[in-house]
Amino acid sequence: MRFQPIMLGAVAALALGACSQQQEVAAAPPPPPPGAVPGSVAADRDGDGIIDGYYTSDGIYHPNYAPPPPPPPPAPTRLGERG
Repeated sequence: MRFQPIMLGAVAALALGACSQQQEVAAAPPPPPPGAVPGSVAADRDGDGIIDGYYTSDGIYHPNYAPPPPPPPPAPTRLGERG
């Protein structure tokens, strides 16, 4: 039995195996922050179903602008009603 063809095949396999590149395995992304809406950057922190703000790619929460409450009604006059 001749070992030359077997040795030649083994050397060729080692030579070609050294040139192959290993593929990097992607790591799983970290879990979303609390209150994040899956599949978006929106955030519902209090769980009422209304979007309260959003998360940036670095994980920082930014609240949406909340308009100030309406001004109070005017005070009643001192004169009262006339009848």
